[in-house]
Amino acid sequence: MKPNRRPSCAHFSSGPCAKRPGWSLAALEAAVIGRSHRSKLGKARLQEVIERSRRVLGVPADYRIGIVPASDTGAVEMALWSLLGPRPVDLLAWESFGEGWVGDVLKQLKLPHARRLAARYGQLPDLGAVDFDHDVVFTWNGTTSGVRVPDGDWVPDGRAGLAICDATSAAFAMDLPWAKLDVVTWSWQKVLGGEAAHGMIVLSARAVERLESYVPPWPLPKIFRMTAGDKLIEGLFEGETINTPSMLAVEDAVDGLKWAESIGGMDGLLARTRANFAAIDRWVAATPWIRFLAERPETRSTTSVCLVFADDWFRGLAPDAQAKAAKDVAAKLEAEGVAFDIGSYRDAPPGLRIWAGATVETADIEALLPWIDWAYAEVRGA
Repeated sequence: MKPNRRPSCAHFSSGPCAKRPGWSLAALEAAVIGRSHRSKLGKARLQEVIERSRRVLGVPADYRIGIVPASDTGAVEMALWSLLGPRPVDLLAWESFGEGWVGDVLKQLKLPHARRLAARYGQLPDLGAVDFDHDVVFTWNGTTSGVRVPDGDWVPDGRAGLAICDATSAAFAMDLPWAKLDVVTWSWQKVLGGEAAHGMIVLSARAVERLESYVPPWPLPKIFRMTAGDKLIEGLFEGETINTPSMLAVEDAVDGLKWAESIGGMDGLLARTRANFAAIDRWVAATPWIRFLAERPETRSTTSVCLVFADDWFRGLAPDAQAKAAKDVAAKLEAEGVAFDIGSYRDAPPGLRIWAGATVETADIEALLPWIDWAYAEVRGA
């Protein structure tokens, strides 16, 4: 039987993610539109994004925070192209986006002393094998695999290389140990449900020192440049963006940050995310035909929760039939209007991916889960 209760909001996409509860277009009425982003008012709004981000995340005062083009992708590429080269580099990959950074370093930058440390979907590479005399590039949370690093204990305080972290589905949802990280990136459209096209980059003093003492041997596009001569472009970290930002997106980012502050900042964001994950965790424990893709509990993402079907019927299907069955489950949920965009990522094992970040209501997660039971039974019965 179809469940009677429906989620109030059916947005469970892992990016762009659900807007905050109660959001409407009225949140953008104060946007600085029709004005230059370099005007006093426009720059003040950009600075507000930076300073509110610092407060909510607890970013140390001596770390620079900048708004950069091209979402998290642009922020990561800016770091890779600007900072890598002086040291060997260890590249960690256990899902699609991490593998993308590996490809860029090996195939585009063609660094000769780069080492790929990889694991299949559901697992982490051996973190003990990482050499922190090297620069290290990794994702904190594997958005397409639902696997995250458990903590920052594996990153030494006395490292010689830089720790460069893509944290786009972790920032505002997981504890980030700033002293362990030299470069951190994320995008507005993830945990706080902002609009796309803009990324954030955070630099430690060690990262700034690298930028001011090292000139890459390859041409550096304008949108990647963080220095002029041998000095950091300080304006970039004071709201003077490299290119023209959408002030509507800026206003939306401010609105998301204000909401985060209104629910208690990081404590409130973490509590909501953990409650959402706990609802899914209880359901998985009671449902024999589904399991987490992440094999170890301590590495399971609390935001991009990746699930795979685990019963004998599904495992007995040919690979193409497994992929079709998983897509059919997601399609039934979408057709009923109870869950949009929760199919697994195209490179991941067939299954479902439920966004459980702080902008999602736990009651909506709880209302969704019986619908997944129904949809899976329908597909299996067919």
